[in-house]
Amino acid sequence: AAEDGLRDEGRRGLQGALSMTSPAVTSAILDRIEGRSRDLGGFTVARVLPIGHRKTVGPFIFFDHLGPTVLAAGTGMDVRPHPHIGLATVTYLFEGRIRHRDSLGTVLDIEPGAVNWMTAGRGIVHSERSTPEDRLGPLPMHGIQSWVALPQAEAECEPAFVHHPAATLPQWQHEGATLRLIAGTAYGRESPVEFAWPIFYVHAEWPRAGSLPLPAEHAERAVYVVRGAVLIGGERIAAGTMAVLTEAASRLDAEAGTVAMLLGGAPVDGERVVWWNFVSASPERIEQAKQDWEAGRFARVPGETEWIPLPKS
Repeated sequence: AAEDGLRDEGRRGLQGALSMTSPAVTSAILDRIEGRSRDLGGFTVARVLPIGHRKTVGPFIFFDHLGPTVLAAGTGMDVRPHPHIGLATVTYLFEGRIRHRDSLGTVLDIEPGAVNWMTAGRGIVHSERSTPEDRLGPLPMHGIQSWVALPQAEAECEPAFVHHPAATLPQWQHEGATLRLIAGTAYGRESPVEFAWPIFYVHAEWPRAGSLPLPAEHAERAVYVVRGAVLIGGERIAAGTMAVLTEAASRLDAEAGTVAMLLGGAPVDGERVVWWNFVSASPERIEQAKQDWEAGRFARVPGETEWIPLPKS
């Protein structure tokens, strides 16, 4: 989550200020989305979703590529407490460490390869900071921060936080690729992460050049290239780009050293409004969340004395 970047993107999503048109459909690639740089105060992310012409891929409604960067000694990440509703956050790291605290009393360090799934439901507050020991020396930081929209029937569920260590996630080799299933179902496997909507989220790496079939059982699919490049339907997708796929996309070819995220699922059940850190099918529910945060009706994070004020617009 971000203080300024989220506010800007949420406002644009709500007001429809971004007026971009989707590229022409090809046989395999429906859309290309390049990450747009967002300064979050001390480090930069590449914002991929949402964008004016495409808000979601399956249930994924927000997708940020954090880093790669190195946090200098004496500095660190400090995302102050802020609220969420109507979504689940998924923080996944390749390098680094982030200490998560939330209004349920959770205190847990997010480390590479693990899944940290926070369900906001009717409302949760959390912070993300570097640990005191990590501030003593340079700290590499690299990962993906994403949100998935909760199904409308689950949008006001009780908030929750679950952690799955890397060793508990399905990991295997497939035609030269190393795959880890972060969430959902793919390639005949199922992640222990529970989510009440069809979804898949896979971390894929190719030490050497190779090929991989794309999961065919999900209605909406995308590939985001973290490092390296892939070929899909003869088109090259470079690092920092998400390719949203058509039904015709069946396979990708990866260059040596490529890292990519495969993601998607069933389309969300209805339109969603995204404003700041809030997601809902109801604009009125967004307004209520604004009022609740400004009036101090959200629960606080134990051990935290700061918070991010409600954006003015």
